[in-house]
Amino acid sequence: MRIKFIPSRLVTVGLLLTLLYGCDKLPSPREDKESFVAMGTLVEIDLYGVKVSERPRILELAHKDFDYLDYALHAWRAGSLGRVNQMMSAAGEFSANPVVIPILQQAQSLSRQSDGLFNPAIGHLIQLWGFQSEVLPKGPPPDDAAIKELLAQQPSMQDFVIKGVRIANSNPHVRIDLGAIGKGYAVEKVAEHLRTLGVNNALIGAAGDIKAIGAHGDRPWKIGIQHPRNKTAFASVELQNNEAISTSGDYERFYDYAGKRYHHIIDPRSGYPAEHTASVTVIHSNAATADAAATALFVAGPELWPKIAKQMGIETVLLIDTQGQILLSPAMRDRIHFETASVPALQVVKLP
Repeated sequence: MRIKFIPSRLVTVGLLLTLLYGCDKLPSPREDKESFVAMGTLVEIDLYGVKVSERPRILELAHKDFDYLDYALHAWRAGSLGRVNQMMSAAGEFSANPVVIPILQQAQSLSRQSDGLFNPAIGHLIQLWGFQSEVLPKGPPPDDAAIKELLAQQPSMQDFVIKGVRIANSNPHVRIDLGAIGKGYAVEKVAEHLRTLGVNNALIGAAGDIKAIGAHGDRPWKIGIQHPRNKTAFASVELQNNEAISTSGDYERFYDYAGKRYHHIIDPRSGYPAEHTASVTVIHSNAATADAAATALFVAGPELWPKIAKQMGIETVLLIDTQGQILLSPAMRDRIHFETASVPALQVVKLP
């Protein structure tokens, strides 16, 4: 994954994170911007109004934060979450590294609010599909009987109780994969750290998860929304201070087999990639909540998403279905700007 520059003052949330500054020419290199690979994706941090002498130290600390969280929250390596998963394989009580407790508690709450459509406990199912690896699977899809066998175990984020740093688990088939919240959580934590370092204006992004601090000079940070069937920003929104935006799409991680697309957003009800949705974009004050909600609403699909959004406290939503229909909440309609000459057909859907 690489940065792509195009002539517009825009940052695109989606598969590519694109920082754009010039209106008529490609931007010159900037000392206040850092891009690196962490958590299996491209991370980009853009600072504004920070002293030149302070930038290297701040960017280095942010990089270290991402690397640490990548290690600690990785489901399939020997970090803090990896140890939790090892202990989860047998029902009982155990202690966990305090670093994982807040995100597990937040994930439990969000899973409950989503009626289990956001369910990080299905790690074994993610592994069966081969999406636990940074290398994409090539197909064929898993055997249907194997999928049904894992579904029958009904792993849920409500299968364990957290008390302090102690976890009591009642279902040994739980394996926690935080792929649908981890990047947003890391972006949120890095934003918090930057504020303590005196940074008042910055943009932090990890693939489809972006957090704004302050503004870009005398204007808000402008974020482009990528169309799920091409790499263009067909619409944009302006992020206010402390807002986050997250997009989940079927174009981010997928493979084609026998003429069908199999993407990484697994519906915990069916055990198969969620159907009917191409992408979902949400705005919220918390980047981890936005990340998890984008996944939950993607799984909910065109019919159920308003109910789940309401339950999760999400007001600003854009959903594009696999037929290309654009559905959005009233709050999103008030904020979105379409970059094309004509406004595409869309349906404004009120939340319950």
